[in-house]
Amino acid sequence: MKKLLPALLAVIMLASCSSVMMTGRRQLNLVSDAELNQLSFAAYKQLKDSVPMSTDRTNSAMVKRVGTNISAAVERYMRQNGLEEQIANFQWEYNLFKVNQVNAFAMPGGKIAVFDGILPKTMTETGMAVVVGHEIAHVVARHSAERYSQQVAAQYGGAILGAVIGGSSTTVQNGVGLLYGIGGQMMLLKYSRKQEYEADELGLILMAMAGYNPNEAITFWERMTKDNTKSVSDFMSTHPSDEKRIARLKQVAPVAMQYYKTGITPKVTK
Repeated sequence: MKKLLPALLAVIMLASCSSVMMTGRRQLNLVSDAELNQLSFAAYKQLKDSVPMSTDRTNSAMVKRVGTNISAAVERYMRQNGLEEQIANFQWEYNLFKVNQVNAFAMPGGKIAVFDGILPKTMTETGMAVVVGHEIAHVVARHSAERYSQQVAAQYGGAILGAVIGGSSTTVQNGVGLLYGIGGQMMLLKYSRKQEYEADELGLILMAMAGYNPNEAITFWERMTKDNTKSVSDFMSTHPSDEKRIARLKQVAPVAMQYYKTGITPKVTK
């Protein structure tokens, strides 16, 4: 049996793989969207109950407008490619919180939080689209579920894999601390650099599809690198180095620009 276990786990892992929209990258996914979204929605509600919303009506409305525009582009892409079921359980929501930190994050199922400390860096609606587009890219690429699945696979082994794949709610709930704390400790798992690069690429395409100039991503990150304060370094700590990120954005921006200029929706990558 011990000799068979590695082979069995390999089969389970292979059967539990899915593909990221547009990029086609294969990823491990051991948890259902329905369960993860339910936990995410509860955690986001607690965030709203415990952290004050920004009283700046203009910028709050801008965050919601940007999020709505980009998620509409996502939904259009999904409909055109017959992928509506992938976001059927999403409940899009975008809020600006009164927190003096340069930060923003995404939670499964379409929940986006932006802290108003980032406004001096975004500066414009297009700058905000860079941030929100990146976070929405994390959501639609299911990066949280992927990181959760990787942690489950690494820490709990074959027995727990079977339980997760079997849809065990108890297992998912017990492991949700790997993603974030429901009790007000909104600590997401750090994404891998591969996921961050992917969110950069997808984010540029999504913002371009929504009518925002993707070249602004380069100037936004150049502004970010000029400030070495702790709040900025905290926001960037889970991301690739400044130089590599900007170099990669310069490579991807021309591709995204074709969607900005023409309005053409990219074909789904198999």
